[in-house]
Amino acid sequence: MNALRTLVALTFVIVSQSAFAAERPNIVWLSAEDISPHLGCYGDPHAITPHLDQLATEGVRYTHAFTTAGVCAPCRSGIITGMYQTTLGTQHMRGNAKLPEYVKPFPTYLRNAGYYCTNNSKQDYQFKTPKGSWDESSRKAHWRNRPDKSQPFFAVFNFTGCHESGIASKSKYESVTKDLSPDERQNAKELTTLPPYYPDTPIVREDWKRNYELITAMDAWAGDLIQQLKDDGLYENTIVWFWSDHGVGLPRAKRWLYDSGTRIPLIVRTPSNLRTDGNTEPGTVTDRLVSSIDFGPTVLNLAGVEIPQHVQGKPFLGPNQPAPREYIFGARDRMDERYDIIRMARDKRFQYIRNYEPLKTYYQYMNTPEKGATMRELRRVHAAGELGVHAEKFFAPTKPVEELYDTEADPHEVHNLADDPKYADVLKRLRDAHFDWVRRTKDTGLIAEPILVEREEELGDRYSILRQEGGDALAADVAKVSAAASDGLDALPVLKNALSHDDAAVRYWGAVGVGNIGSEAVSAKDEVANALEDDSAVVRVAAARALCRLGADQQALPVLTNVLDNGAQWERLHAAIVLDEIDDQARPVLDAMHQALKPRKNLYANGKYVVRVINRALNELEGTTRTVP
Repeated sequence: MNALRTLVALTFVIVSQSAFAAERPNIVWLSAEDISPHLGCYGDPHAITPHLDQLATEGVRYTHAFTTAGVCAPCRSGIITGMYQTTLGTQHMRGNAKLPEYVKPFPTYLRNAGYYCTNNSKQDYQFKTPKGSWDESSRKAHWRNRPDKSQPFFAVFNFTGCHESGIASKSKYESVTKDLSPDERQNAKELTTLPPYYPDTPIVREDWKRNYELITAMDAWAGDLIQQLKDDGLYENTIVWFWSDHGVGLPRAKRWLYDSGTRIPLIVRTPSNLRTDGNTEPGTVTDRLVSSIDFGPTVLNLAGVEIPQHVQGKPFLGPNQPAPREYIFGARDRMDERYDIIRMARDKRFQYIRNYEPLKTYYQYMNTPEKGATMRELRRVHAAGELGVHAEKFFAPTKPVEELYDTEADPHEVHNLADDPKYADVLKRLRDAHFDWVRRTKDTGLIAEPILVEREEELGDRYSILRQEGGDALAADVAKVSAAASDGLDALPVLKNALSHDDAAVRYWGAVGVGNIGSEAVSAKDEVANALEDDSAVVRVAAARALCRLGADQQALPVLTNVLDNGAQWERLHAAIVLDEIDDQARPVLDAMHQALKPRKNLYANGKYVVRVINRALNELEGTTRTVP
């Protein structure tokens, strides 16, 4: 009898759950790679995007939607979890972090609530996708594959044709755009939207033209999927989203935190019978601030699924919405073989940029973007001394610590207002918002990557590093000293004190800061020299860099070459970057640098990255032209 009661109760729960799920909306995501809002519905005069323009007339177009990074994989880790990549430790491009057990991709919660969830087909989350995240994730994944056609679904479709490789590769560009009609082609000479930070040359215009044509091909793809919904009789029961993972795949856009890299198109069409508030009326245009980490929580909210407490994103559609965002935040960390730690905070009008490594030039040499014609053209025209002032700025040997832009008056963000007294209050407000975000979200990107990896092995994930006992104090100390590292000579007492901190994450920034000051920090020479014996290899590397800038090359070089030869994976990359940065000071260790190019076993991707950096350094030092893998 008890068994029968249990069976009846279980059947009731299953049937009730299925009935509840059946009342929920279907949701389809149409996502594109590497495009800014170059669509007709966003007012672009050259865009040919009829299907997405029509979707916008039937839905809501967001003018202030942003991603949390200017590059795909870190963004995708945030989109699929609803959490900042810098909180999870997934900020470094081509990393492979571990998630805490209770942090799940949000489709897991949809599946538990009765949804059929598919992904066609890109994941690229910077972590191994946990089992149970998708019913199907493949190139064949589709809502049509669900066994029960009455089951509600969440289906993602990713268009990869407008990725930066579609611009850089002639064969891919031709393949993606092969079905365009003559009327859908662009005339490069007639394009009027070329940004002022590019040289106006035929080569650059060709890339800009290709971007438009790839977007038109993408629009046709989106139109086909919308038609499939209509053919299946599902269009009026399905909420359709269109978005991009970050900005256009060209220099000073992709990988950057300016609007050119993080501002994206976002269109959401909600059928009349599924509208739950006044924010979904057809033809609506809204300037509400939306972050890409808000996407997942909003889907959960629309589906009636409880949003887990650890999720940082905020729903912007559906019932019981929180107050709209006041600020958007973003981060840039390692991009393949180069580190450049940058943070962004912005409101609807003003954009604040904090450069944590201001002694690095904007255009560090990175293998992937250097393959593009526009990047090569930028370098060629720069070498000829013919770049315009806005383009030339990005070849400066250093960056300002802070940047501030009025994006309404200056949409291309080329006039830095950080030093303008008229904007002092705005600067302070956004600076404070940035520092509050760093501390509140536990920014693991301010911990050197080798230390992150070591502690992940100890704790099981990177998320927990700043959430264990003492984590709040460590987060505050790292935030304080990492900021002081670019504050110049006035910060030297803080930096010297940091060199004796009990945590390597803080000592690292103390050494970096002394190195940033250079010769004027001679009073810290003894403390830095002591750091050459630090337990942490990355602290030793930072101390060696500082000593090179203090003129003590002979003390520093053996430490750098030792780490380059014997260090762990990301430690070697740090050492290689310093050897590249110190230029002629590295000449005494050329043999050791050549030795680093020899094949090694059991190396992760940064084995390739070390080779790229060392090859680049040797090319400069020896006047050679080695192939960079």
